[in-house]
Amino acid sequence: MAGKLGRDAAPVNRTMPAIAQPSGTETTMRRREALALLSTAAVPGAGPALAQPAWRPTRPVTLLVPFPPGGATDLCARALQPGLQAVLGQSVVIDNRPGATGVVGTRIVAGLPGDGHTLLVNASGTMTIQPVVMQHPGFDAERDFKPVILAMSAPNVIVVNPGVPARDVAELKAWMAGRSDTLSFSSSGIGSSEQLGFELFLLRTGLKATHVPFAGGAAAITAVIGNTVPLSMVNSGTAAPQITSGQLRIIAVAGPRRLSWAPDVATMAEQGLPDLHSLSWTGLFAPAATPDAVVEALHDAAAIVLRQPEVVERLERIRFVVEGGSRADLGRLVSGDLARWRGVVRDAGITVN
Repeated sequence: MAGKLGRDAAPVNRTMPAIAQPSGTETTMRRREALALLSTAAVPGAGPALAQPAWRPTRPVTLLVPFPPGGATDLCARALQPGLQAVLGQSVVIDNRPGATGVVGTRIVAGLPGDGHTLLVNASGTMTIQPVVMQHPGFDAERDFKPVILAMSAPNVIVVNPGVPARDVAELKAWMAGRSDTLSFSSSGIGSSEQLGFELFLLRTGLKATHVPFAGGAAAITAVIGNTVPLSMVNSGTAAPQITSGQLRIIAVAGPRRLSWAPDVATMAEQGLPDLHSLSWTGLFAPAATPDAVVEALHDAAAIVLRQPEVVERLERIRFVVEGGSRADLGRLVSGDLARWRGVVRDAGITVN
């Protein structure tokens, strides 16, 4: 059901009982109780005879991943799975429902009544780009879901072929100036965060380059290494091996902080482009009808798991940064990304047919 971007080629009920929502005072007390008990439950060796927190699942919990096994979003869900099982006291199962760049599985969860037993583990592209570039995505990221927690993120980065005589944004702008008729940039696909992130870079700098989409980040990276396309915006985790080996040169980080494994490379903000953010992230979401007290308990459980050293190590191994934070933090991230990408599509003259 992907729409067509005018600048490029075409892109690509179950019934559950509702849970009555307690009053605000009762919710606050229960959340504190749940956090304390969940924290105790997460301690290695804690016995099973703990008092029950304010809310616990009564049957297995499903983490629905709208992508095939093996990708970053799936790996995130599988990293969280053992810890969530221990903290929640129920089996946690992974349900992969791929299709239409994550849209198929996202629609499934959007249509659930919401009782805390199914969570969506979703990527930024599906939640904040597909609603912008598709005519009928079939879900509203802000209306149909409640944010639970931001699990991990990895910024996109601008990279160039080592033959390009530029090492920072200023030098890249100088090199690109006057080459608009011949310059092109690669991305992992039409409507990807990498494409829109580079389009945002062009808008903010007044430069021009032609988009060359590839089928995935690996192919986009290969094109830059082979100098078929001289520059690209790519996911930092995907490109890390080629960057560290010297096959690619990294120019700038399109995120809020520098990369731990490339600390000498400045962010876009540090190089004079403060609003140029392009992140790949994974978050947990509940259907909108899920009571707030249940969502709070799930947030507290996931926050505990994200602090476990083995989870941090597993996610950092794939070059993602473990995040956490509040439900409101994730909500603001979703709203901000949606507004940013709508603006890029509008200002770059990209049309959806």
